[in-house]
Amino acid sequence: MNRILFFVCLLSIGIMSSCGSRKSSVLGSKSPNSIPNTSSNTNKPASANANAYIERYKNIAINEMNRYGIPASIKLGQAILESGMGNSYLALEANNHFGIKCGGVWNGKSVTRPDDNINDCFRVYANAEESFKDHSQFLLRKRYEKLFALRKDDYKAWARGLKDAGYATNPKYPELLIGIIERYDLHRFDRAESYVEKETREEKVEEIIVEKEIEEPAVIPEEIKTPVAMVIYEVKPSDTLYNISKRYNVTVDQLKTWNNLSTENLSVGQLLVVTK
Repeated sequence: MNRILFFVCLLSIGIMSSCGSRKSSVLGSKSPNSIPNTSSNTNKPASANANAYIERYKNIAINEMNRYGIPASIKLGQAILESGMGNSYLALEANNHFGIKCGGVWNGKSVTRPDDNINDCFRVYANAEESFKDHSQFLLRKRYEKLFALRKDDYKAWARGLKDAGYATNPKYPELLIGIIERYDLHRFDRAESYVEKETREEKVEEIIVEKEIEEPAVIPEEIKTPVAMVIYEVKPSDTLYNISKRYNVTVDQLKTWNNLSTENLSVGQLLVVTK
């Protein structure tokens, strides 16, 4: 998940290592990233690119949710964020939509990309579905264990919990992720579960986490995935894309591309990705 400085010193509204780390390669795609605008206006129609991405991967996200309890909205939102809706280099060339590195027990194909280091090793998957499944395995660790005690339809608690568990360093990561989920109505894919279903799922997940601790070698989480650390900017009343671009030494077109903006209109309080 390459970090977008904030980056991912990323995206997606904007937010994949620490804010002082280098941009995640995930967002450094060969083609411009299509990053969602997570302003408070969630009624704005989603782009065709976003709709196509969501339609393509919603079923695998739902299946993983039913299996482990990770809200489908969270998985899809993080994928949109970290892969630039599938337009990042890692997504296009390695089917890697979450910036998962080669750490741990990975014995498959890999590709090197500059991230925290010049030649960081990233996993290569046969298809995107494998990446979505491996994202679940990444979260099935002691570090994120408390998340699985949450309801699988409570995306807001999951977004905050991911930040608290160290998935991201940017303090506004939960807002960014929730903004994506609500803009694209991703929570429509989440499903409630009964008390008995929740208890059964939690027990299964706990067993998996315990087994992984025993079977997998100890590894620093950042060696598998660098925390998302994006640089974002909150729009003020007098701001325009032009003066924001000058402030951060980027172009207006770059800001529009990174934040999936079709016009230069801004809303006060809107969060923008301002570095890549």
